[in-house]
Amino acid sequence: MIIVRLIGGLGNQMFQYAAARRLAEKHSTILKLDIFGFEQYKLHRYSLHCFHIWEYLATHNEIKYICKENNFFRKIKKKLSSKSSFFVYQNQNLLTEKFFHFDPEILDASNDVFLDGYWQSEKYFADITNILQREFVVKYQQDPISAKFAEQIQTAESVSLHVRRTDYVNDSLTNQIHGTCNQEYYTQAVQYIGDRVPSPHFFIFSDEPEWAKHNLNLGYPITIVDCNNASRNYEDLRLMSLCKHNIIANSSFSWWGAWLNRKHYKIVIAPKHWFNDPSRNSKDLIPESWIKI
Repeated sequence: MIIVRLIGGLGNQMFQYAAARRLAEKHSTILKLDIFGFEQYKLHRYSLHCFHIWEYLATHNEIKYICKENNFFRKIKKKLSSKSSFFVYQNQNLLTEKFFHFDPEILDASNDVFLDGYWQSEKYFADITNILQREFVVKYQQDPISAKFAEQIQTAESVSLHVRRTDYVNDSLTNQIHGTCNQEYYTQAVQYIGDRVPSPHFFIFSDEPEWAKHNLNLGYPITIVDCNNASRNYEDLRLMSLCKHNIIANSSFSWWGAWLNRKHYKIVIAPKHWFNDPSRNSKDLIPESWIKI
């Protein structure tokens, strides 16, 4: 059995699931999801229910069994929670992410492990791409408004452009770590597309659509996709994946929108600098075929 701790927004949860799903496939075993963190984490909620995934939820007893934590170690863990490497050494069944870039040791992890991390690299799951493309399909029928946007996207030289602002701007800690993609990034990305794609039509996805309306003057036709709120963000993800090309923000959400775009000719543009925090090494986050600006 593989158990993975889920936390963060939809994009983060998809990375966590994908890395664990690959391990489960390797060992021909079951994958279970630990969603207990969302009882305290209020910024986002468990969101993978929208996909055709293996949706087996782990129980407290199953987590305790895998982690093999007795009362003594739980007391020590509470006191020394910042020293995660201590627990990896003491308990080989608990795999905590040691750093942000790709860790090849995870690919060879044994069965009966608990994964705790973000695992934001395609390298953790590239060899089960076909499986994930089948499972990361939205299982709900499109609402009429989203279906109308989908029709427009499929008949145009469509380019998704994602602007992530709300929590990146308003939360000081998040802003310190991530920051936001500036206007120069979007200007250069649009120019790169415009030089290579005839008559591009940009479909703007943003958690602040009003900001996008007043601040993105691209010089090309644009459509603001503003019909889906946070509870239906999977609809935006599906629409992004239908576009012919993608300009993503420094956001795992639009990363997956571009990754799920199956068009072999797609151009995907991503920000070269993913974090404000230079201590986080993001060299393995962007697939090699994507353009970094």
